[in-house]
Amino acid sequence: MSGLLIAFAFAALVTLLLVRSASLHTAHTGDRDFSKPQKVHTVPVPRIGGLGVFLGLLAWLGWHVWHGGSPSLPSLLLASALPAFLAGFIQDCTEAVTPRGRLVATTLSAVLAFHWVDAGLRYTTIPGLDWLVTFTMGSLALTVFTVAGIANAINIIDGFNGLASMCVMLMLAAIAYVAFQVGDTLVGAMALAGIGAVLGFFLWNYPSGLIFLGDGGAYFLGFVVAELGILLIGRNPEVSPLFPLLVCIYPAFETLFSIYRRGVLRQRPAHMPDGIHLHSLVYRRVMGWAVGDRSAKALTRRNARTSPVLWALCMVSIVPAALFWDNTAAVASFLAMFAVTYVALYWRIVRFRSPRVLRLFSSRPVPLDTRPADARDNPET
Repeated sequence: MSGLLIAFAFAALVTLLLVRSASLHTAHTGDRDFSKPQKVHTVPVPRIGGLGVFLGLLAWLGWHVWHGGSPSLPSLLLASALPAFLAGFIQDCTEAVTPRGRLVATTLSAVLAFHWVDAGLRYTTIPGLDWLVTFTMGSLALTVFTVAGIANAINIIDGFNGLASMCVMLMLAAIAYVAFQVGDTLVGAMALAGIGAVLGFFLWNYPSGLIFLGDGGAYFLGFVVAELGILLIGRNPEVSPLFPLLVCIYPAFETLFSIYRRGVLRQRPAHMPDGIHLHSLVYRRVMGWAVGDRSAKALTRRNARTSPVLWALCMVSIVPAALFWDNTAAVASFLAMFAVTYVALYWRIVRFRSPRVLRLFSSRPVPLDTRPADARDNPET
C-alpha cells in the first residue's frame, strides 16, 4: 500500500500544479474546440492530466527500486509506454498528431513490451487463435492488436469527468486482486501503483473537471491496463486467458460497437467522432441534457452525474471477472452476457425508453416518451 500512496501523492501534487498554473499553459494545452459533437464542456480546460499519472508511476518506480525491488520489469514497461504516451501528449499540446500517428506509436509501444518484458499472448482458449499464437509473428500480431485496441478504447470512453479514470482504477483493482491471489506480487504492486497515480488525477478531475486526462493519459493508461493483464496471464497459467478481456470488455465492446454503428449502420468512416456513444446518450437523454439551461454549472452537474451510470456498467464485468478469474467457461459466459446487456441498454436509451432504474442516477425523473410513434423509432430525433 505504501507504493500506492507514493504514486497517489506525487500524481496529485503534479496535477494540482498543472491546474494552478493553467493560465500559463492553457493557450497550448487547453481543450478549446467546443464544436465537436462529443464535447460537453463550455470553458477551456487543460488536457494534460496524463502527465501527472505518468510522473506518479515514475515516482513509484523510484521508491520501488530504493526499497530493493527489482527494477527491470517495471522500468522496461514504462519505457515501452513512452511512444504511446508521448504521441498522445504531443497531440494534447499541438493537435498535430493524426489518429494514424497515435496508432503507430501505440503499436510501437506494444512491440517494445513484447520484446523487452515478454508481454505476449500465447494462449487464448479460442480455436484458431491458439494455433496462430504458437508462431512468434502470430503472437506478436495478436498482442499488438489487443494492446492498441484497449489503448484506443480507453481514449474513446474518456468523454466525461471521471469516467475513464474510474473505470481504469476498477480494472487495475481486479488485476491487482487476482495477482495477489496467485502470488504475483510484482504485477499486483504495479497495478496498485497505477491505481494510486490515477487517483491522484481523479481528485482534480471529478466532479468539476478542472483538468482532463487527454490523449496522452488515455493511451498510456490503456497500454498499462492491457500490458498488466497480458503479463498476469502469461506469468500465471492458472488465470483464465479470457480474464483480461472480461476486465476490459466495457471500453473494448464500446469501440467495436462504435465501428459497427458508424461503418455499417450509418455508412460513415469508423474513425470519425460523433455524439452517440453510450455515455453521450446517457448524458443527453437520461440526464436531461436537452431540457433546462446550458450554464456551465448545470452542464458540469449533469456531466458528473453521467459517469456513475457507466461505472456501474463497468462493474457488471469487473465483479464476475474478479470472482471467476480461474474459470474460463464462466468468464466466456459473462462476456456474452455483457454484450447482450450493453446492446439492450443502448437500444432502449437511443429510442427514448431508458430503464427506470437509471432515474437513480438522474438529476430529475426520467421523462416518459410522449413523442409520436414514428418519431420514437428515429434515433436521431
